[in-house]
Amino acid sequence: MTGNIRNISIYRLAFPIFIQRLLSMCLGYVDTAMISNYSQVAVGAIGNANQVLTFLTLAFSIISTATGVVVAQYLGAKQEKEMDKIYSVSIFFNLMLSFIICLFITLFAGKILTFMRLPTIMLNDAVSYMKIVCFFLFTNALIQVFSQIFNCNGRTDLGMIIFFCMNVFNITGNYMFLYGPLSYLHLGINGVALSTSISNTAGLAAAVIAFKIIIKGNISAKYFFPFPKQLLKQLIKLGVPSAGETISYNLSQICIMVFVNMLGPVAINTKIYCNILCNFAMIYSNSLAGANSIITGYSVGRDDYDFAYKRVLKTLRLAIIVSCGFAFINWLVSPLTFRLFTDNRDIITLGCKIMFIGFWLEFGRAANLVIIQSMRAAGDVVFPTLLGIISMWGISVVFAWLFTSAFDLGLQGVWIAMAMDEIFRGIAVYIRWRHGTWKGKGLVKKESPAAI
Repeated sequence: MTGNIRNISIYRLAFPIFIQRLLSMCLGYVDTAMISNYSQVAVGAIGNANQVLTFLTLAFSIISTATGVVVAQYLGAKQEKEMDKIYSVSIFFNLMLSFIICLFITLFAGKILTFMRLPTIMLNDAVSYMKIVCFFLFTNALIQVFSQIFNCNGRTDLGMIIFFCMNVFNITGNYMFLYGPLSYLHLGINGVALSTSISNTAGLAAAVIAFKIIIKGNISAKYFFPFPKQLLKQLIKLGVPSAGETISYNLSQICIMVFVNMLGPVAINTKIYCNILCNFAMIYSNSLAGANSIITGYSVGRDDYDFAYKRVLKTLRLAIIVSCGFAFINWLVSPLTFRLFTDNRDIITLGCKIMFIGFWLEFGRAANLVIIQSMRAAGDVVFPTLLGIISMWGISVVFAWLFTSAFDLGLQGVWIAMAMDEIFRGIAVYIRWRHGTWKGKGLVKKESPAAI
């Protein structure tokens, strides 16, 4: 299926990615939904714990993101002889990184959550959840790499199937520990953590099997003799800026979560529920962006920049329409959807107001997702990172603090600040794409194969 990826319909590539990312989000959100009927205190604990875990595991995207870019461009340039070496370096690097992060969480989980001003009543549950999940972080690290490999080989359906199986394991495990035959153990949030970890382990096993049988890839220590310093250097050089924008975003969200935690339990749980609903509004545009980035990387590998340029603009129009459409529907039905999580009238009222602001946020976010992912696929990785750092901290964080502390706008002020950031960055990257500054930054040339 790696023949000419440009000839594959973007919808055929995007739909499995959409299902995969929907199911990936559900892994965390199912935990929140199922635990909400068990304990409202545990909702805030899991929400804050996952915020920290999500940020720390973004380190895995340094190599996995770079792997996706390199694989797509090399396949486009018809240079497939380096694939197994790239696969092996990526897997071993992320595996080592997962052990370091596990050790860090084990030692400092409590201090991190205390710094975030997490209410004391939620602290013990959050620390316990983090420590259990961290022992299985290696599964998350490797699944990220395998997912990129599958997608860039045109097999986006493999990730979809794997994440479906993971969700089945997770939901079944949560039910058994919280309400089913294992509820007598009274594990509560610890049972949810165990269920998540078991489902990740099952997903990794399925990914390894698919990699060997369908992709026919090979991972071996022989590729480390002699050690491929240049390959690792290239992956890190490409991956650090590529992951930098995402890392900056999540770090700024942790900072904003500190402001929200100071607003009290109602604001904390409302933000967690709003994040869930808002992410559903943008997930299809994010999937279109992911599929489009595969085509962009493949096209850049073939030196066909004109095709990549036009494809991005076409995808951008569709992504904005779909994302804003979902956001508008989200706002209309929010009085009903919030009742799936809680009966607290204050949370429901505040959440409906946030959903209205979320419509404007999604307009800017759709542009960011499509264009920035395509910039990365083309090798233009520095500009979006610098722009992200400046905008996220200079607009989102600064104005979130200002609106909550000086203007007393509460959680609505936080969402207004985030919308301002997304719209500003969306306009900036759109201008850069139209000007073509991203061209000529590809890693390989079709007519002149280069060693990595």
